[in-house]
Amino acid sequence: MKEVKVGQVLQLFEQFAPQKYALEGDPIGLQVGSYQKRVKNIMIALDVLENVVEEAIEKKVDLIIAHHPMIFRPVKKIQTDQAQGRIIEKLLKHDISVYAAHTNLDVAKGGVNDMLAQALQLEKTAVLIPTYEQKLRKLAVYVPVEHEKQVRTALGEVGAGAIGDYSHCSFSTEGTGRFQPGEGTNPHIGQHGKLESVQEVRIETVYPVEMEKKLITSMLKAHPYEEPAYDLYDLALKGEELGLGRIGELKEEMSLRDFALFTKEVLDSPGVRIVGDLDEKVKKVAVLGGDGNKYFSKAKFKGADVYVTGDFYYHTAHDAMNMGLNIVDPGHNIEKIMKKGVTELLKKECENSQFEITIFPSEEDTNPFIFL
Repeated sequence: MKEVKVGQVLQLFEQFAPQKYALEGDPIGLQVGSYQKRVKNIMIALDVLENVVEEAIEKKVDLIIAHHPMIFRPVKKIQTDQAQGRIIEKLLKHDISVYAAHTNLDVAKGGVNDMLAQALQLEKTAVLIPTYEQKLRKLAVYVPVEHEKQVRTALGEVGAGAIGDYSHCSFSTEGTGRFQPGEGTNPHIGQHGKLESVQEVRIETVYPVEMEKKLITSMLKAHPYEEPAYDLYDLALKGEELGLGRIGELKEEMSLRDFALFTKEVLDSPGVRIVGDLDEKVKKVAVLGGDGNKYFSKAKFKGADVYVTGDFYYHTAHDAMNMGLNIVDPGHNIEKIMKKGVTELLKKECENSQFEITIFPSEEDTNPFIFL
């Protein structure tokens, strides 16, 4: 069995949600443990509370990937008769590493906010609060004519050539490639010490810099040559805008009352708070996981009929009401949707990398609120 370390798993995860996506000051990353630790069992959690750590101990977990950072502010002392100290003590005693993916997972394409938008069945979605613009690069690789399709397909399958709603975009030009295999080489075409000419295709495709490692790995795997020739170029072309929250449309408008009940059901919330006229029709929806108080005016500015977010304040609710924006607050805990989402995503990535690892979501409830 191939030994896999924490660092290798996190490297895969960060191709999806790089740390540079995080908002300034967000304490993300490895918070407890070592990148060198061997890992067999991974648990995905929303919060790292004591009941979650007990679950991890029972299930022989090596690594917890959590959405909310366990250590949000600097720890000045560790007292093992206090909750945080007990948690840290148990993690260290049982050699469990903890990694936090917070706002980087919120911002990532396919991350928490996209998961919420998908659960709400929103269409024509866009970023609500832009925070990051992807940098684009171009790959140009030279391939024998008979292997062109094989390499182009491999590049497209990992996401290269995605432009707007189009995928697998590339351009090819034919020419002659020349090389002379040296001693100790194992050429796919040609002989040692003899100059060889081959009809080749130059394949060009654009990709976000975040996927470069994955892209190159896929290209090398599909390419028949021992030492493929390829170039990488920085582009002035602007990449996709990423950020917090999403805004989109319901397939059909519904009353605020029906939408609130729908939200409660699909986001598995024990209750919702509502601001607005329950009989008013809504169609355009903004959603932002966690505490979205700061961004309600952005939702209104972008034309939202209703804003779905958590932890809404009393006076902020007055402000939203006065500007005619409906609010549905199903609580902060709806971000638990990431447990299943990240589990599925990381499983797929680990399988592609042939990592023999068990990945599963935490089953513990970390919602501090009880609804009567």
